Amino acid sequence: MSLSVENVLTETLQMSPQDRAMIAERLISSLDVAVDTDVEVAWQKEVQRRMAQAAKGEATFVSWEDARQRLRERPRATR
Repeated sequence: MSLSVENVLTETLQMSPQDRAMIAERLISSLDVAVDTDVEVAWQKEVQRRMAQAAKGEATFVSWEDARQRLRERPRATR
């Protein structure tokens, strides 16, 4: 790793979690240059389906805290 990359990493790790998340998202997005339109269409359909379920009262929801706890309790081998 070059010194400049190491410096950027060191500085970034000292930032707030929100700033680090934004930087991570931008970096990951910069790697996704090819858009798979079939995948995008499928996700849009899935989002619409889930929104319709929620609007009809057919969906169940859990808080982020509950979901995070469930993920932490899962055995590592199933992740």
